[in-house]
Amino acid sequence: MKKLSARRRHPLAAVVVLLLALAATGGLYAAFAPASKAQADETSQSLAIDEGKKLYSVGCASCHGTGGQGTTDGPQLVGVGSAAVDFQVGTGRMPAQQPGAQVPKKPVIYTQGEIDQLAAYVASLGAGPITPTKSQVSPEGADIAKGGDLFRTNCAQCHNFTGKGGALTNGKYAPGLEGVDPKHMYEAMQTGPQSMPSFPDSTMPEQQKKDIIAYVQTVNSADSDSPGGLSLGGLGPVSEGLFGWIFGLGALIAVAVWVAAHTAKAKKS
Repeated sequence: MKKLSARRRHPLAAVVVLLLALAATGGLYAAFAPASKAQADETSQSLAIDEGKKLYSVGCASCHGTGGQGTTDGPQLVGVGSAAVDFQVGTGRMPAQQPGAQVPKKPVIYTQGEIDQLAAYVASLGAGPITPTKSQVSPEGADIAKGGDLFRTNCAQCHNFTGKGGALTNGKYAPGLEGVDPKHMYEAMQTGPQSMPSFPDSTMPEQQKKDIIAYVQTVNSADSDSPGGLSLGGLGPVSEGLFGWIFGLGALIAVAVWVAAHTAKAKKS
């Protein structure tokens, strides 16, 4: 009998076997590979929220409630977002030292890592303004002149035209902006702390906030010249009026006395 000739293998059979082997290897890798970046980020966020809850229970719950619902001693925090926490705690205003017309800025007692954890926990209670990124507060691409126009229109009534601050009603005040972290300026515009109105992106877009921050930083820098000469602290008409009243009027009185004295001498002679 004639031997049956061996069946010829299909030319693509080797390719199919290789693909199956790679698929099996990929499955094994997927089964034993480390967690993906998304999973790692989610785990990290969960840990931050857990740690933030612990910090909140110790330093914040007595005034703001165990779940951020607020009490008679402090407003609710549901929906304020991470930006409000980063501003209030990052400037030392919170935890508050004592009740009053306005909570003042003071030394910060938390590290930035702890502030981020507190912010993560409060943000988990309800959606709100998010802490800005470095690119959002960077002066790169900002229009300083336009920022000056926006600042004088929206901010100068309280903060003075150069951001020196000023008094408000009922013991409140607008703080000076010299040396303030750009991130905190952005967050203040987002959240509207104390008596300040909020300027969300729907009212004041991100680019306009960046322009204002660039203007404030420039006008208060050592490189900024005052074309009017002596700035008197940049406090505006109050200090300028006082200067004019004391020195200007005083000089006129001195001149009038000198003229009267010399006139009397001339008549006697």
